[in-house]
Amino acid sequence: QVQLAESGGGLVQAAGSLSLSCTASGRTFSTYAVGWFRQGPGQEREFVAESSASGGSTSYGDSLKGRFTISRDNAKNTVYLQMNSLKPEDTAVYYCAARFGSRSRSMSEYPYWGQGTQVTVSS
Repeated sequence: QVQLAESGGGLVQAAGSLSLSCTASGRTFSTYAVGWFRQGPGQEREFVAESSASGGSTSYGDSLKGRFTISRDNAKNTVYLQMNSLKPEDTAVYYCAARFGSRSRSMSEYPYWGQGTQVTVSS
């Protein structure tokens, strides 16, 4: 079992930056791949970024690479999402999720989810 807690959301102006954190319980977090997903107002939840268990492999949603960076510190049981050049359309609740083993871009393959953190980008 893994319990996840996101933090770092808030209100930011367009073109600004935010860094989200996802902290996990459990001593085997280094064996879990982690994904970030988001759900904007009236929208379906979508893939943002994901990292392999070691952090050595990552991928990003379309149009996010270059603005968003996922990283992790397994010694701290924490995964980060650095978001730069934010746009109003990035406004959403951001969720982290974890799965044992290999990384995935599919929400259905993640059994463990955090409660989400709100990110609001004003124009």
